[in-house]
Amino acid sequence: MHTIINNIFSVTTETFSDIADDIFQFQYNNNKVFRNWCDLIRKNQHLKVNNQKGLIAKQDLGFLPYFIPISFFKSETVVSTTYEPQAVFESSGTTQTINSKHLVKDLDIYKSSFLNAFDLFYGELKDWCIIGLLPSYLERNNSSLIVMVDELIRGSGHPESGFYLNNYSALKDVLLKLEEKGQKTLLIGVTFALLDFVEQFPLQLTHTTIMETGGMKGRRKELTREEVHHIITNGLGVKKVHSEYGMTELLSQAYSLGDGRFICPPWMKVLVRDEDDPLTIRTHGKGILNIIDLANIYSCSFIATDDMGIVFEDGSFEVIGRLDNSDIRGCSLMVL
Repeated sequence: MHTIINNIFSVTTETFSDIADDIFQFQYNNNKVFRNWCDLIRKNQHLKVNNQKGLIAKQDLGFLPYFIPISFFKSETVVSTTYEPQAVFESSGTTQTINSKHLVKDLDIYKSSFLNAFDLFYGELKDWCIIGLLPSYLERNNSSLIVMVDELIRGSGHPESGFYLNNYSALKDVLLKLEEKGQKTLLIGVTFALLDFVEQFPLQLTHTTIMETGGMKGRRKELTREEVHHIITNGLGVKKVHSEYGMTELLSQAYSLGDGRFICPPWMKVLVRDEDDPLTIRTHGKGILNIIDLANIYSCSFIATDDMGIVFEDGSFEVIGRLDNSDIRGCSLMVL
Protein backbone atom coordinates (compact mmCIF):
# COMPACT_ATOMS: atom_id res chain seq x y z
CA MET A 1 0.00 0.00 0.00
CA HIS A 2 2.90 2.39 0.58
CA THR A 3 3.62 2.34 -3.15
CA ILE A 4 0.03 3.27 -3.98
CA ILE A 5 -0.05 6.02 -1.35
CA ASN A 6 3.19 7.48 -2.69
CA ASN A 7 1.70 7.55 -6.18
CA ILE A 8 -1.59 9.24 -5.25
CA PHE A 9 -0.30 12.80 -5.15
CA SER A 10 1.82 12.42 -8.26
CA VAL A 11 -1.02 10.90 -10.28
CA THR A 12 -1.56 12.04 -13.86
CA THR A 13 -4.48 11.78 -16.24
CA GLU A 14 -2.77 8.79 -17.79
CA THR A 15 -2.15 6.94 -14.52
CA PHE A 16 -5.43 7.80 -12.71
CA SER A 17 -7.34 4.73 -13.91
CA ASP A 18 -4.58 2.30 -12.95
CA ILE A 19 -4.26 3.73 -9.43
CA ALA A 20 -8.06 3.80 -9.06
CA ASP A 21 -8.15 0.14 -10.08
CA ASP A 22 -5.49 -0.77 -7.52
CA ILE A 23 -7.38 1.07 -4.78
CA PHE A 24 -10.64 -0.55 -5.87
CA GLN A 25 -9.11 -4.00 -5.46
CA PHE A 26 -7.61 -3.09 -2.09
CA GLN A 27 -10.89 -1.73 -0.78
CA TYR A 28 -12.93 -4.58 -2.21
CA ASN A 29 -10.68 -7.05 -0.36
CA ASN A 30 -10.47 -5.07 2.89
CA ASN A 31 -13.70 -3.12 3.26
CA LYS A 32 -16.70 -5.28 4.16
CA VAL A 33 -19.27 -2.55 3.49
CA PHE A 34 -17.80 -1.77 0.08
CA ARG A 35 -17.42 -5.43 -0.87
CA ASN A 36 -21.01 -6.27 0.06
CA TRP A 37 -22.27 -3.31 -1.94
CA CYS A 38 -20.22 -4.27 -5.00
CA ASP A 39 -21.36 -7.89 -4.80
CA LEU A 40 -24.98 -6.80 -4.56
CA ILE A 41 -24.65 -4.63 -7.65
CA ARG A 42 -22.85 -7.34 -9.59
CA LYS A 43 -25.51 -9.89 -8.71
CA ASN A 44 -28.45 -7.66 -9.55
CA GLN A 45 -26.96 -6.23 -12.73
CA HIS A 46 -25.36 -9.46 -13.93
CA LEU A 47 -22.11 -7.62 -14.53
CA LYS A 48 -19.30 -9.73 -15.84
CA VAL A 49 -16.13 -8.13 -14.63
CA ASN A 50 -13.82 -11.14 -14.24
CA ASN A 51 -11.65 -9.94 -17.11
CA GLN A 52 -11.52 -6.38 -15.83
CA LYS A 53 -9.13 -5.09 -13.26
CA GLY A 54 -11.76 -3.31 -11.20
CA LEU A 55 -13.62 -0.03 -11.33
CA ILE A 56 -12.67 1.27 -14.74
CA ALA A 57 -14.26 -0.86 -17.44
CA LYS A 58 -12.12 -1.96 -20.37
CA GLN A 59 -15.08 -2.58 -22.64
CA ASP A 60 -17.98 -0.31 -23.52
CA LEU A 61 -19.51 -0.01 -20.06
CA GLY A 62 -17.85 3.28 -19.14
CA PHE A 63 -17.47 3.58 -15.38
CA LEU A 64 -18.84 0.62 -13.49
CA PRO A 65 -21.37 1.61 -10.81
CA TYR A 66 -19.43 0.78 -7.64
CA PHE A 67 -20.03 3.92 -5.58
CA ILE A 68 -21.41 3.49 -2.07
CA PRO A 69 -24.24 5.84 -1.04
CA ILE A 70 -22.86 8.58 1.17
CA SER A 71 -25.56 7.77 3.73
CA PHE A 72 -23.62 4.61 4.63
CA PHE A 73 -21.31 6.82 6.70
CA LYS A 74 -24.27 7.43 9.01
CA SER A 75 -25.16 3.79 9.61
CA GLU A 76 -22.02 1.75 8.90
CA THR A 77 -18.34 1.74 9.81
CA VAL A 78 -16.78 2.41 6.41
CA VAL A 79 -13.15 1.34 6.79
CA SER A 80 -10.64 -0.54 4.68
CA THR A 81 -8.63 -2.83 7.00
CA THR A 82 -9.08 -2.74 10.77
CA TYR A 83 -7.37 0.06 12.65
CA GLU A 84 -7.49 2.46 15.56
CA PRO A 85 -8.30 5.83 13.94
CA GLN A 86 -6.08 8.83 14.52
CA ALA A 87 -9.17 11.02 14.16
CA VAL A 88 -12.92 10.67 13.72
CA PHE A 89 -14.40 13.37 11.51
CA GLU A 90 -18.09 14.02 12.08
CA SER A 91 -20.47 16.00 9.91
CA SER A 92 -22.50 18.87 11.24
CA GLY A 93 -26.25 18.78 11.05
CA THR A 94 -29.37 19.46 13.06
CA THR A 95 -30.56 17.83 16.24
CA GLN A 96 -32.94 15.76 14.13
CA THR A 97 -30.28 14.27 11.84
CA ILE A 98 -27.81 11.44 12.25
CA ASN A 99 -24.31 12.68 11.53
CA SER A 100 -21.81 10.94 9.30
CA LYS A 101 -18.62 9.60 10.85
CA HIS A 102 -15.38 9.14 8.98
CA LEU A 103 -12.71 7.11 10.79
CA VAL A 104 -9.34 8.40 9.61
CA LYS A 105 -6.47 5.94 9.90
CA ASP A 106 -3.66 8.31 8.91
CA LEU A 107 -4.01 12.07 9.28
CA ASP A 108 -0.81 12.55 7.28
CA ILE A 109 -2.65 11.41 4.14
CA TYR A 110 -5.34 14.03 4.74
CA LYS A 111 -2.71 16.69 5.36
CA SER A 112 -0.83 15.71 2.22
CA SER A 113 -4.06 16.00 0.26
CA PHE A 114 -5.00 19.53 1.29
CA LEU A 115 -1.42 20.84 1.40
CA ASN A 116 -0.71 19.57 -2.10
CA ALA A 117 -4.02 21.00 -3.28
CA PHE A 118 -3.26 24.38 -1.70
CA ASP A 119 0.10 24.48 -3.45
CA LEU A 120 -1.59 23.56 -6.73
CA PHE A 121 -4.33 26.20 -6.56
CA TYR A 122 -2.73 28.99 -4.50
CA GLY A 123 1.03 28.55 -4.58
CA GLU A 124 3.52 28.48 -1.72
CA LEU A 125 1.73 28.41 1.64
CA LYS A 126 4.41 30.50 3.37
CA ASP A 127 3.57 33.42 1.08
CA TRP A 128 0.12 33.68 2.68
CA CYS A 129 -1.49 34.81 5.89
CA ILE A 130 -4.36 32.40 6.67
CA ILE A 131 -7.38 33.57 8.66
CA GLY A 132 -10.23 31.28 9.65
CA LEU A 133 -13.68 32.73 10.34
CA LEU A 134 -15.40 29.48 11.28
CA PRO A 135 -17.34 30.00 14.51
CA SER A 136 -19.85 27.19 14.01
CA TYR A 137 -17.05 24.68 13.40
CA LEU A 138 -14.89 25.86 16.29
CA GLU A 139 -17.90 25.37 18.57
CA ARG A 140 -17.95 21.60 17.96
CA ASN A 141 -15.45 18.79 17.87
CA ASN A 142 -14.33 16.49 15.06
CA SER A 143 -14.47 18.93 12.15
CA SER A 144 -12.26 18.04 9.19
CA LEU A 145 -12.41 21.67 8.06
CA ILE A 146 -10.94 22.90 11.36
CA VAL A 147 -8.09 20.38 11.08
CA MET A 148 -7.33 21.66 7.58
CA VAL A 149 -7.46 25.37 8.39
CA ASP A 150 -5.47 24.88 11.60
CA GLU A 151 -2.71 23.15 9.64
CA LEU A 152 -2.74 25.91 7.01
CA ILE A 153 -2.49 28.55 9.74
CA ARG A 154 0.49 26.84 11.35
CA GLY A 155 2.13 26.03 8.02
CA SER A 156 1.94 29.63 6.85
CA GLY A 157 4.13 30.74 9.75
CA HIS A 158 2.64 34.23 9.58
CA PRO A 159 2.23 35.97 12.96
CA GLU A 160 -1.24 37.27 12.06
CA SER A 161 -2.59 33.89 10.91
CA GLY A 162 -5.26 32.50 13.21
CA PHE A 163 -8.91 31.77 13.97
CA TYR A 164 -11.60 34.31 14.78
CA LEU A 165 -14.89 33.55 16.50
CA ASN A 166 -17.23 36.52 16.75
CA ASN A 167 -14.78 39.38 17.27
CA TYR A 168 -15.43 41.06 13.94
CA SER A 169 -13.86 44.34 15.04
CA ALA A 170 -10.51 42.64 15.65
CA LEU A 171 -10.82 40.85 12.32
CA LYS A 172 -11.39 44.18 10.57
CA ASP A 173 -8.29 45.65 12.23
CA VAL A 174 -6.03 42.78 11.24
CA LEU A 175 -7.30 42.74 7.65
CA LEU A 176 -6.61 46.47 7.31
CA LYS A 177 -3.15 45.97 8.81
CA LEU A 178 -2.38 43.21 6.33
CA GLU A 179 -3.73 45.30 3.45
CA GLU A 180 -1.41 48.16 4.36
CA LYS A 181 1.54 45.77 4.13
CA GLY A 182 0.39 44.32 0.83
CA GLN A 183 0.28 40.86 2.42
CA LYS A 184 -1.47 38.09 0.48
CA THR A 185 -4.24 36.91 2.80
CA LEU A 186 -6.74 34.09 2.55
CA LEU A 187 -9.88 34.57 4.66
CA ILE A 188 -11.67 31.22 4.90
CA GLY A 189 -15.13 31.73 6.29
CA VAL A 190 -18.42 29.98 6.87
CA THR A 191 -21.07 31.76 4.83
CA PHE A 192 -23.25 33.20 7.58
CA ALA A 193 -20.21 34.63 9.42
CA LEU A 194 -18.86 36.26 6.27
CA LEU A 195 -22.23 37.88 5.66
CA ASP A 196 -22.42 39.09 9.27
CA PHE A 197 -18.92 40.56 8.99
CA VAL A 198 -19.68 42.31 5.70
CA GLU A 199 -22.80 43.94 7.17
CA GLN A 200 -20.89 45.32 10.16
CA PHE A 201 -17.57 46.21 8.53
CA PRO A 202 -17.68 46.84 4.78
CA LEU A 203 -14.14 47.17 3.43
CA GLN A 204 -12.22 47.57 0.19
CA LEU A 205 -9.72 44.70 0.08
CA THR A 206 -7.05 44.39 -2.58
CA HIS A 207 -4.66 41.74 -1.28
CA THR A 208 -7.22 39.47 0.39
CA THR A 209 -8.86 36.40 -1.12
CA ILE A 210 -12.22 35.39 0.33
CA MET A 211 -13.13 31.69 0.39
CA GLU A 212 -16.58 30.66 1.57
CA THR A 213 -17.08 27.13 2.77
CA GLY A 214 -20.87 27.20 2.71
CA GLY A 215 -23.13 26.78 5.69
CA MET A 216 -26.18 28.74 6.82
CA LYS A 217 -28.01 26.12 8.90
CA GLY A 218 -30.81 28.41 10.01
CA ARG A 219 -28.45 31.21 11.05
CA ARG A 220 -29.73 33.48 8.29
CA LYS A 221 -32.20 33.51 5.42
CA GLU A 222 -31.15 31.00 2.77
CA LEU A 223 -29.60 32.69 -0.27
CA THR A 224 -28.37 31.45 -3.61
CA ARG A 225 -24.66 31.30 -4.26
CA GLU A 226 -24.97 34.24 -6.63
CA GLU A 227 -26.69 36.34 -3.97
CA VAL A 228 -24.06 35.45 -1.35
CA HIS A 229 -21.16 36.24 -3.67
CA HIS A 230 -22.78 39.51 -4.78
CA ILE A 231 -23.08 40.69 -1.18
CA ILE A 232 -19.49 39.72 -0.37
CA THR A 233 -17.92 41.21 -3.50
CA ASN A 234 -19.79 44.48 -3.01
CA GLY A 235 -19.12 44.61 0.71
CA LEU A 236 -15.42 43.73 0.66
CA GLY A 237 -14.35 45.07 -2.71
CA VAL A 238 -13.07 41.75 -4.03
CA LYS A 239 -13.67 40.77 -7.66
CA LYS A 240 -14.60 37.16 -7.00
CA VAL A 241 -15.40 34.85 -4.09
CA HIS A 242 -13.63 31.52 -3.97
CA SER A 243 -15.33 28.38 -2.67
CA GLU A 244 -14.34 24.97 -1.31
CA TYR A 245 -16.19 21.75 -2.08
CA GLY A 246 -15.42 19.20 0.57
CA MET A 247 -17.23 16.94 2.98
CA THR A 248 -16.67 14.85 6.07
CA GLU A 249 -16.64 11.60 4.10
CA LEU A 250 -13.76 12.68 1.81
CA LEU A 251 -10.07 13.43 2.29
CA SER A 252 -9.82 15.73 -0.73
CA GLN A 253 -11.44 19.00 -1.77
CA ALA A 254 -12.21 20.77 -5.01
CA TYR A 255 -11.92 24.54 -5.30
CA SER A 256 -13.69 27.28 -7.21
CA LEU A 257 -11.63 30.37 -7.92
CA GLY A 258 -14.82 32.26 -8.70
CA ASP A 259 -18.16 31.89 -10.52
CA GLY A 260 -19.04 28.62 -8.77
CA ARG A 261 -17.20 26.20 -11.07
CA PHE A 262 -15.07 23.74 -9.10
CA ILE A 263 -11.81 22.18 -10.21
CA CYS A 264 -10.52 18.93 -8.73
CA PRO A 265 -6.92 18.16 -7.84
CA PRO A 266 -5.48 15.35 -10.02
CA TRP A 267 -6.22 12.65 -7.41
CA MET A 268 -9.94 13.48 -7.28
CA LYS A 269 -12.51 12.98 -10.03
CA VAL A 270 -16.19 13.90 -10.15
CA LEU A 271 -18.57 11.90 -12.33
CA VAL A 272 -22.32 12.09 -12.78
CA ARG A 273 -25.06 9.48 -12.42
CA ASP A 274 -28.60 9.56 -13.74
CA GLU A 275 -31.31 10.28 -11.18
CA ASP A 276 -33.67 7.80 -12.86
CA ASP A 277 -30.97 5.16 -13.32
CA PRO A 278 -28.31 5.65 -10.61
CA LEU A 279 -26.16 2.78 -11.91
CA THR A 280 -25.55 4.69 -15.14
CA ILE A 281 -22.31 6.61 -14.61
CA ARG A 282 -21.07 9.24 -17.06
CA THR A 283 -17.93 11.37 -17.25
CA HIS A 284 -19.89 14.56 -17.92
CA GLY A 285 -23.41 15.91 -18.10
CA LYS A 286 -26.15 16.84 -15.64
CA GLY A 287 -27.20 14.56 -12.81
CA ILE A 288 -26.13 13.53 -9.31
CA LEU A 289 -22.46 13.71 -8.41
CA ASN A 290 -20.28 10.67 -7.79
CA ILE A 291 -16.75 11.17 -6.49
CA ILE A 292 -13.54 9.21 -6.77
CA ASP A 293 -11.15 10.38 -4.05
CA LEU A 294 -7.91 8.43 -4.29
CA ALA A 295 -6.71 9.91 -0.98
CA ASN A 296 -9.57 8.17 0.84
CA ILE A 297 -7.69 4.92 0.61
CA TYR A 298 -8.40 3.53 4.11
CA SER A 299 -12.10 4.37 3.97
CA CYS A 300 -13.85 4.31 0.59
CA SER A 301 -12.65 6.18 -2.50
CA PHE A 302 -15.89 5.71 -4.46
CA ILE A 303 -18.81 7.70 -3.09
CA ALA A 304 -22.24 8.56 -4.48
CA THR A 305 -23.19 11.95 -3.04
CA ASP A 306 -26.61 13.58 -2.69
CA ASP A 307 -25.48 16.68 -4.61
CA MET A 308 -26.98 17.49 -7.99
CA GLY A 309 -24.74 19.18 -10.47
CA ILE A 310 -23.22 19.54 -13.90
CA VAL A 311 -19.88 17.96 -14.79
CA PHE A 312 -18.21 19.55 -17.79
CA GLU A 313 -16.04 17.82 -20.37
CA ASP A 314 -12.86 19.23 -18.82
CA GLY A 315 -13.75 17.60 -15.46
CA SER A 316 -14.79 20.80 -13.69
CA PHE A 317 -18.25 20.89 -12.16
CA GLU A 318 -20.98 23.01 -10.64
CA VAL A 319 -23.33 22.16 -7.77
CA ILE A 320 -26.93 23.09 -8.51
CA GLY A 321 -28.91 21.52 -5.67
CA ARG A 322 -29.49 18.51 -3.48
CA LEU A 323 -31.66 15.44 -3.72
CA ASP A 324 -35.07 15.74 -2.08
CA ASN A 325 -35.17 14.46 1.52
CA SER A 326 -31.38 14.49 1.91
CA ASP A 327 -30.13 15.84 5.22
CA ILE A 328 -29.04 19.42 5.67
CA ARG A 329 -25.24 19.49 5.78
CA GLY A 330 -23.47 22.28 7.60
CA CYS A 331 -20.68 22.36 5.04
CA SER A 332 -22.94 22.31 2.00
CA LEU A 333 -22.62 25.12 -0.48
CA MET A 334 -25.28 27.61 -1.43
CA VAL A 335 -27.02 26.32 -4.51
CA LEU A 336 -29.01 27.78 -7.36
